[in-house]
Amino acid sequence: MNDKIRLFILSFLMLFVELALIRWLGSNIVFLSYFSNFVLLGSFLGIGIGFIFWKSEVNLFQWSPILLAMLVLFVTKYPVRIEYGGNDLLIFSPANFRKTGFPIWLTLPIIFLAVTATMATIAQGVAETFAKFKPLLAYRLDILGALAGIVTFTGLSFLNTSPIYWGSIVCCIYLLILFSKKSYKNKFILLQLLALFLLFNTLIIESLMPTNFWSPYYKISLLQTRKSPTDNYVLSVNGIPHQEIISIQQRKIQEPFYWFPYAHRIQHSPPTSLLIIGSGTGTDAAIALSKNVKSIDAVEIDPMIYQLGHRYHPDQPYSNPHVHIIIDDGRAFLQRTDHKYDMILFALTDSQTLISGHSSLRLESFIYTREAMLAVKNHLNPNGVFATYNYYNQPWLVDRLARTMHSVFKQTPCMDTYGQHENWRTVLTVSTNPSALHCPHYWSTLYDKNILPATDDHPFLYLQKNNIPPMYAITLLLILMTALCITRLMSGSLTAIKNYLDLFFMGAAFLLLETKSLASFALLFGITWLVNAMVFGGILLSVYAAIEVIHRVKKPLSLTFYYGLLLFFLILAWLIPINILLYLNPLWRFIIASVLIFMPIFLANLIFANRFQHTLQSTTAFGVNLIGAMLGGVLEYSAMIIGYRNLLIVIALFYTFALLQANVCYKKMNV
Repeated sequence: MNDKIRLFILSFLMLFVELALIRWLGSNIVFLSYFSNFVLLGSFLGIGIGFIFWKSEVNLFQWSPILLAMLVLFVTKYPVRIEYGGNDLLIFSPANFRKTGFPIWLTLPIIFLAVTATMATIAQGVAETFAKFKPLLAYRLDILGALAGIVTFTGLSFLNTSPIYWGSIVCCIYLLILFSKKSYKNKFILLQLLALFLLFNTLIIESLMPTNFWSPYYKISLLQTRKSPTDNYVLSVNGIPHQEIISIQQRKIQEPFYWFPYAHRIQHSPPTSLLIIGSGTGTDAAIALSKNVKSIDAVEIDPMIYQLGHRYHPDQPYSNPHVHIIIDDGRAFLQRTDHKYDMILFALTDSQTLISGHSSLRLESFIYTREAMLAVKNHLNPNGVFATYNYYNQPWLVDRLARTMHSVFKQTPCMDTYGQHENWRTVLTVSTNPSALHCPHYWSTLYDKNILPATDDHPFLYLQKNNIPPMYAITLLLILMTALCITRLMSGSLTAIKNYLDLFFMGAAFLLLETKSLASFALLFGITWLVNAMVFGGILLSVYAAIEVIHRVKKPLSLTFYYGLLLFFLILAWLIPINILLYLNPLWRFIIASVLIFMPIFLANLIFANRFQHTLQSTTAFGVNLIGAMLGGVLEYSAMIIGYRNLLIVIALFYTFALLQANVCYKKMNV
């Protein structure tokens, strides 16, 4: 096999396995729904180690299919999910659920180390071929392979494919490499083939289970709980019970709070128009139809959840011509539509997951911000009603939402509760006209009079204070200590990082730049899997464009000039709050956002490519850059304290450190 083709294929494999692990592990280990970039951090550490120490006497790449299969078998044998354990289903009731698998303090370290080891073995194979080329050519081939990997995985997500398709691609690539001439004398071939067989067999069993469905966001499990008088189903996502599909007659007996927003309207006639954000399997639409609402816009972000509701909901609300389904992010729809409604309802929008392994954003992050509720107010007719409900069993969370509504609508919202303790459901209702509602109870501070609304810059609804929760802080500290120890044990010193300290800082800054870019595009165009894929595709294209520029320009400008231009654009992005662009039409919003977001990425990669082409040890330099990116992944959680906008300050500081260190590194490398 030609070395260029081999590097392209191996780079494709490395990126594709990383994406597949982020997606698949998160669907089987419930803890990873809340430690979003845990697998990403392990991947960066592993890839960095594989590149830095690729000259090891042991051929680690030959162990990669074996370690990958062992990881998949372990997770399949010991998944961590929440299972229903009662006779009468009550969604979100911890008392009725039991957790499977090992505890969090054991599961997370095992997963982190296993991912690190697996990715390190794959990376060693990439680095071995990477080292055969000049640095810039190797980097170009690596980026092309990674770009092909993300395009392929995006296409598979679009088709709602199950893991067997991902596994088939991985197995085919391994077979192609294992049976190439370079690997002809592979003495582990039988063990590798056995590992690939077990990997394929395990994934095909999971994929063929009739209760499992795969969307771009979740592994969805549909369990039938009762066959009479009507079929009842429990829908779980990524191992967490999420929705119940039952008739509205049963729903009214079990959970009458769904009807509260309608009961508080002074007008006895039903609302003519209704917008539902988070319509799920169709319960709210079915209730609205029972109240004779004539026009219902039902927004649901997950196409598979909608399809299951269309197929299995006993009242068939999605088949009714009065219901118009929109598969989109709720906030994005609010920003795009010019319709006004008599009622807007935020249904059970708690997604139970995060948008990707690259950010701590949840699917509903930008729905509950103060700016989002201002958009809601602007889309209500006179006397219009806005209501939100959920299983808010934390009083401070009710305070945050109610205070946000009060600050926007300038009136105290109605508050209704149903159930007790962990089953406490809360409905908050408010109107553009105070006289349009009649409520027996109004909200007053339950727990925290100082709690602030979530904002577009700090969209962490479930974070009581602007801090990093202790469990996150401890986990991230342990990750950093583990990375330091592994690097030290394998090298005997940290000389590799010291020699390329500027590239280390660049890696940390670039990962934070990716995170900020993802958050900005998610706000402007919606938190959907497609936007997520487009951002990362755009980032890789920006990287590739920078490589081509450096390759073709014979006399590039000075490094100091590039750094100065980069810092200028970072300052410009900080001075222009990203949510201002929401008021522009979509075309101008996209153009200006692309300049503000992708120009710093392009310039950052001009700097990196210019520096990288002069490295004496390209694999070591690339590995150090990736370990720096792991540090950036840890520091991404600082947004919980300072907000996403101020991440730009941290990014600018890292690039300043890189500039100050660049001259030192050049002297050491005698460039």
